[in-house]
Amino acid sequence: MVYVKWAFILLFWGTVAAALHYTLPQYDVVRITDTYEKRIDPGDNSLFWSRADVGSDTTTPNRDVFFIQTRKADGKVMVYRNEDTGWGWPPYFKVHSSNLQAEAVDMKSTAENPKWVLMRHYGWRNEFLSIFPNAVSLKPVEGPDYKVVNWFNIVFLTVFFALLWALYVRWRRFRQRRIDPMLEDVEDSFYAAGDAIAEKQGRLKRWLGGSKAK
Repeated sequence: MVYVKWAFILLFWGTVAAALHYTLPQYDVVRITDTYEKRIDPGDNSLFWSRADVGSDTTTPNRDVFFIQTRKADGKVMVYRNEDTGWGWPPYFKVHSSNLQAEAVDMKSTAENPKWVLMRHYGWRNEFLSIFPNAVSLKPVEGPDYKVVNWFNIVFLTVFFALLWALYVRWRRFRQRRIDPMLEDVEDSFYAAGDAIAEKQGRLKRWLGGSKAK
């Protein structure tokens, strides 16, 4: 049971950590190399796609999605999708994917004359599952060495873990005041019942023993 308990705990907190890592904003300094639009038919990876643009028909199984191709300073390629999130999850309330695509087109550059941009996004890139991070915003920066402090994540995670600690402390106090005494009473009742049964069994054995002796 101990292994099952720890497996459940690790699975739960691993899921929470993965959800936070996927949802919280991340930043990349990149150079935009190209943009395009592609018809997408979400399948088994539909969980990692957003939704049709706000105001569009959301009942159709496929739709056109904007993409932004980029290259990082180390030469690695990164491709972002550019979809609205609307009023759904994650709560970025993004409704300007068309405008963002126009900005990305305007910021395209070559390796000989690069324009570096700070890409704010969420999500993961996985080639096997064909999933892409979703671009949320972009802005020009001085160069590839531009550093950004992710204050939102710092504040959010600090508040999140503070709330978890506060809930844990209150749960421990509640358990010590209410649940533990109740469990001790139940345990004492079981012990008392066991002692009573053992005493009755002893009396029965003594009575049977006396009867045989006669």
